[in-house]
Amino acid sequence: MTERTRLAVVVWAVLVSQVLLYPGLEEVVRALGGGSSILARTWFLVAEFGAFVSVAVVWGLASDAIGRRTPLVVAGAAGGAASYLAVAFAPDFGVAFGGVLALRVLGGAFTIGAFSLSITKLMDLTGGHGRNMGAAGAAIGSGAALGSTTGGLLSTVDPLAPLYAGAAVLGGAALLAATVPDRTPEGSIELAPLLDRLRGRPALFVPYAFGFIDRLTAGFFALTGVAYFTDAFDVGPAVAGVTLALFFLPFAALQYHMGQFSDRVGRFVPVVVGSLLYGVTIIAVGLAPVFVLAAALMVVVGVCGAAVAPATMALVTDLVPASERGAAMGGFNVFGSLGMLSGFLVGGVVTDRYGFLAAFLTAGGLEIAIALVAARSVYRMADGQPWAADA
Repeated sequence: MTERTRLAVVVWAVLVSQVLLYPGLEEVVRALGGGSSILARTWFLVAEFGAFVSVAVVWGLASDAIGRRTPLVVAGAAGGAASYLAVAFAPDFGVAFGGVLALRVLGGAFTIGAFSLSITKLMDLTGGHGRNMGAAGAAIGSGAALGSTTGGLLSTVDPLAPLYAGAAVLGGAALLAATVPDRTPEGSIELAPLLDRLRGRPALFVPYAFGFIDRLTAGFFALTGVAYFTDAFDVGPAVAGVTLALFFLPFAALQYHMGQFSDRVGRFVPVVVGSLLYGVTIIAVGLAPVFVLAAALMVVVGVCGAAVAPATMALVTDLVPASERGAAMGGFNVFGSLGMLSGFLVGGVVTDRYGFLAAFLTAGGLEIAIALVAARSVYRMADGQPWAADA
């Protein structure tokens, strides 16, 4: 198994562990003492992603400063596995739902280290930035696809089964990550000058903005999308999980090739045109009058998303030298995690006040808006870049 494949499997494992919880989220939260309200489910997800936002850059800065990433990836995956087990056993020890949320915060602080630094280690490899980020994107999509289908089935057997499965997957990821050698640029660097250099790269805010909106749509589907399928079309957690997989399967299968495509033609077409189509198809799902059409449109959403994600991550790699990649990708994941948080909150609030259609119009409209606003900036960045060159 190549280094690229092993790192992709670690990224895959993190996504599997997260998405296992989404289809049966109501049942999981109820079993943990949170009740059946949408607010309890929202806080359960927000707790983890709030930690992602808080510490993602810290992991990246630490890895850039010490010149090593592998031990940190192992620690992040192992800590995430332990937190999942702690949450699963919380009811047995009389831990209230507030304590469960605290455990979710701790787990998120560990898990984001494994996720962000595994992607950074992929950035450290040669072979083309688009190709490497395509591998990361394929891992994200396939992990989410497996997590959504398996999680829905597991939750019908035991509400806490997705937590046990997530712990097992993350534990295996920690063992696998320990076998991947470090290829971090030699020599440690001081944190303060590094922060100054990143602040001096305003161009990074363009892929960060796309990452924010793209993850917002992911958060939207994780909470509001599942509620839409179950409430509007009266399907159970297992079917809702399969429906999410209709998005994630093409999203996973096409990302590696889409990443290579962006190495050949540049980032503009997959990032800007892909985002426009992505937003339109999200709105189309909310307009679908019957479940079969909505499910079919989820496949189209996955294809469009596959074009955007690897090219956006590759754009981050294009804009910084090797010695700053850890912090740069940490920043990307901060914005991405903020996007997930926003997706949970925007989807929940808009749906509660105005209904599902308004929520889909909001999520899709934001994706279209970022493509239109940032199109010129992406075009300038893409002009003259040596896309096929090794990192």
